Amino acid sequence: MLHGPLEIEVKFHLPEIKPVRDRMLAMGATHSGRVFETNVRFEDASKSLKKQGILLRLRKDDRIRLTFKSSLSRPDTQFKVHRELEVEVGDFHACHSILEGLGFHPEQAYEKWRETFLLNDTNLLIDTMPYGLFLEIEGQKSHIRNLADRLGLKWEERILLNYLEIFEIVQREEGLHFRDITFENFEATHFDIEKHLPLLYAK
Repeated sequence: MLHGPLEIEVKFHLPEIKPVRDRMLAMGATHSGRVFETNVRFEDASKSLKKQGILLRLRKDDRIRLTFKSSLSRPDTQFKVHRELEVEVGDFHACHSILEGLGFHPEQAYEKWRETFLLNDTNLLIDTMPYGLFLEIEGQKSHIRNLADRLGLKWEERILLNYLEIFEIVQREEGLHFRDITFENFEATHFDIEKHLPLLYAK
């Protein structure tokens, strides 16, 4: 069992970015920039990490970070909560090779554009995924719920899935045959994620 700090968050689908972005700035949020992310999810030889609720990820944006996340033994029904350990590394390719040398292999790649805001010790993250737009609110539970209400977001429409789990639903419903969540892979697909949103909402 991983003993590390808890990361608490929820997601909301955004029909468009500008209205919620403007509201956040009007509320006094501090803008920290927008970066492009390349992420690689690793698995072991028997592909057991995902089955155990573990994410081993190497991320490159304006920094390079290796992240280990694990699920809690008792899931939270209101928020997405997991334990997370993260370390910054100096070389993406060297870390990639180290993981492979330890017996892990790159299982899936995914990309996104992330725009970061901070308000009252809470991270507000506007994510442009290849399949849609989302707002991720990360912080203390009371702050998350309060900010969601102030932004006019419907709590019953919160999403507790990670982006890989969302893709699995989209992949199944749309009959997609690729694994990597890249903007290039989605260029030839034409669908509206809004029709799948009820499948994403927290139960």
